[in-house]
Amino acid sequence: MISAVTVAIIAILVVSIVYSAVRILREYERGVVFTLGRYTGTKGPGFFLLVPMVQQMVRIDLRVVVDEVPPQDVISRDNVSVKVNAVIYFRVVDAERAVIQVSNYLAATSQLAQTTLRWVLGKHNLDDMLAERDKLNADIQDVLQADRSLGHQSLQR
Repeated sequence: MISAVTVAIIAILVVSIVYSAVRILREYERGVVFTLGRYTGTKGPGFFLLVPMVQQMVRIDLRVVVDEVPPQDVISRDNVSVKVNAVIYFRVVDAERAVIQVSNYLAATSQLAQTTLRWVLGKHNLDDMLAERDKLNADIQDVLQADRSLGHQSLQR
């Protein structure tokens, strides 16, 4: 005959296993699932189950991220030192690639923004920087779009 204590322990174990298996992702989240360390799919949004201790999940937020670029010291084409700051807006489009192919996509995006800002502004004179912000923004976007297409091509190889 099974004692009440044994039944209670078994019930607690079953409830804890079921609780650790249940996952619920919001509409703006995706879960990158690994089974024994290998990528097995992307889940979400909604309710799903994971096999405890066999499957693991990394949550990725697909909403727009607003990140402040630290002030950058830039030397313009006419050798004037300028301190600039910026704000970047970005969002994850492919959760699988953000987890598997980039170690830390938040830091990588910030570093890319800083480098691009210094590079583009370094090609312009101080007068251009002050008078033609729209042109500078367009130049930065062009560089980032070219970078994005090159990165996409190199990741496919």
